[in-house]
Amino acid sequence: MSDEQTHVRDFFTERAAGWDSRFPDDGPAYVSAVGLLGLRLGDAVLDAGCGTGRALPVLREAVGPTGTVLGADLTPAMLREAVRAGRDRNAALLLADVARVPLRDAVLDAVFGAGLVSHLAHPEAGLRELARVVRPVGRLALFHPIGRAALAARHGRALTGDDLRAEPNLRLLLARSGWHMDSYTDEENRFLALAHRTP
Repeated sequence: MSDEQTHVRDFFTERAAGWDSRFPDDGPAYVSAVGLLGLRLGDAVLDAGCGTGRALPVLREAVGPTGTVLGADLTPAMLREAVRAGRDRNAALLLADVARVPLRDAVLDAVFGAGLVSHLAHPEAGLRELARVVRPVGRLALFHPIGRAALAARHGRALTGDDLRAEPNLRLLLARSGWHMDSYTDEENRFLALAHRTP
């Protein structure tokens, strides 16, 4: 495991037990974001960096009982919290780094990533790996339940031009990783970038 991966795992291990209670009002934002991903009954979707699995019930509802929902996370403590919350009933949980997803090529219809990009050790390689496991023109949602400015304020810092999630930076990053950005929303109460896999 790299130093970056160890740092991410340590960061989330310390916070896993109280993670859901820190963000009790995020549910509607997840529902809205998943709704915009355009999932259909029977689709296969991955929640990349699923954490405690807050998106998993919403993803299950979107793809129905015949669909496939996978949740992958690098931190065992977060997956334990997902199981404790009963969210493993909605998805198969994988202890995995999303930069090396244990799936064959082109087996998914979509990927959902909440708060994902800022925690990838190598964002371009990680997003390219997610493109690998998605079928041609498969979809990607990069989501956060609050916008960039609100998140920066929460952490006591200012937004800068080199912010990875700024629209021009993210558009270029996605293009280099095998994705085409379809829409970009950065509001006080939601960040959502939608993309599709390029051929």
